Amino acid sequence: MIYLTRVEHFNAAHKLANPDWSDDKNFEVFDKCANPNWHGHNYELHVTLKGEPSSDTGFVFNAKTLGRLIKDIILEKVDHKNLNLDVDFMKGKFTSAENLAVGIWDELKPHIEKEGAVLHCVKLFETRNIYVEYYGA
Repeated sequence: MIYLTRVEHFNAAHKLANPDWSDDKNFEVFDKCANPNWHGHNYELHVTLKGEPSSDTGFVFNAKTLGRLIKDIILEKVDHKNLNLDVDFMKGKFTSAENLAVGIWDELKPHIEKEGAVLHCVKLFETRNIYVEYYGA
């Protein structure tokens, strides 16, 4: 089994806050992430596919095609956007890195499968020190 990973970057703003909580409780739990004026991150996205190399190309999947899919399906929606307000697949969800990784998986998976590949992992770095990995449900 071979794993192919494409790395992309995007910038986005968001706010973490539970609308059922007071401002004080939100700040206690989410700290600066509950800033009423939002805050942003320089995200690093790793999308990993798995499979066996094609005898015709030597590729598990064409990396150029993978880059185009990520750009068209994800980056166009999230880059320089407000995750809470502008991103359709995040509507009504907490915009945590965990939920964003699941949302990216759900958006990409049908397109990658349509191309005959297997999505293995979405790894999303929110900062240099914090990242999440999602391997599907």
